[in-house]
Amino acid sequence: MTNAAYQTRTPAIGPRWRSAFSARLSGLKFRPHKAPADDNRRAVLVLVFFTILLSCLALSAQTQSQTRAQLLQYLDSGQLQEAVVLGQQAVSRWPRAPEFRHYLGVAYFKTGDLKQAQDQLTHARDLNSQDSTIRFDLALVFLSQQDYVSAATELEASTKFNPSNALAHILLGRAYLNSNRSLQAIDEFKTALKLDPAVRLGHYHLGFAYASLGRDEEAIAEYREELGRFGESPVVVYELGHSLLERGQNEQAISYLQRASQLDPSNPDVWYNLGKAQLSAGQAAPGETSLRKAIELKPTDPSPHYELAHALEQLGRADEASVERARVAELKKAQRSNAGMATARHQ
Repeated sequence: MTNAAYQTRTPAIGPRWRSAFSARLSGLKFRPHKAPADDNRRAVLVLVFFTILLSCLALSAQTQSQTRAQLLQYLDSGQLQEAVVLGQQAVSRWPRAPEFRHYLGVAYFKTGDLKQAQDQLTHARDLNSQDSTIRFDLALVFLSQQDYVSAATELEASTKFNPSNALAHILLGRAYLNSNRSLQAIDEFKTALKLDPAVRLGHYHLGFAYASLGRDEEAIAEYREELGRFGESPVVVYELGHSLLERGQNEQAISYLQRASQLDPSNPDVWYNLGKAQLSAGQAAPGETSLRKAIELKPTDPSPHYELAHALEQLGRADEASVERARVAELKKAQRSNAGMATARHQ
């Protein structure tokens, strides 16, 4: 309010009243310590406001902490549907909190819903791109989808932000290996073993990478190291037998492949390579048995039929061998019509 406005709204003090007004004014006693009463009230109100605000923030933080703890408990105990429901509620309440989208993505992943898992983990990554665990878990989704290029991208970021995670280096090596980057894969496997010499399957993966480059002697050494450290594993026993076969060490190959057939009797590759090793060692009859088992498990693969034809020839059963050769031609023709043979070995 301006002085002029104030003056227009204030009754004029005429000469008759000036003396009386002055006398009353001079009689007032001002007490400065009471003058800030309004300021004190305002200060109290401000203090109360901030106290309430801090209490609300503390309550919200406590609620987030409780929700986080409950979600982790559900995930750890395998209560996945409960984790999904609580995770959805948390994401709805705190949409900008990356941890809840992360946990919800993990819950979806464990239930097998890879699309929802990818959506939530991607969103979590976008909210916090430097969290190595989010990048790691998103890579697991891509590996499950056999999207090895995307998995490698996430694992490269994960190992950048947490270079001491040996398992992340193992998985990055696998992603490289399955996208035809064997030399880079070897480097990652070596890094993992340097970080943790006892990392399980580290020597196996390194051996597989060597085998993919035809370096079978190095592969055999790594497979033996894995078996020596951790004992029998069906896949390691099989790959060792396979590499021994590639090196022409048939008797040793038969020994490991027979053991692999006991450990993993439903694997057609085990029976196929066992049959090949037996044929190479002059054991046509056992070879026939092994190859027929491979055909039983994977009837559309022409390779066991091809080897079986050789076994039958060695056994003097030329007519049956001719039938197998005809079957090989049929299967190869069918594969060509379906975009060719898939002969690559995957981990």
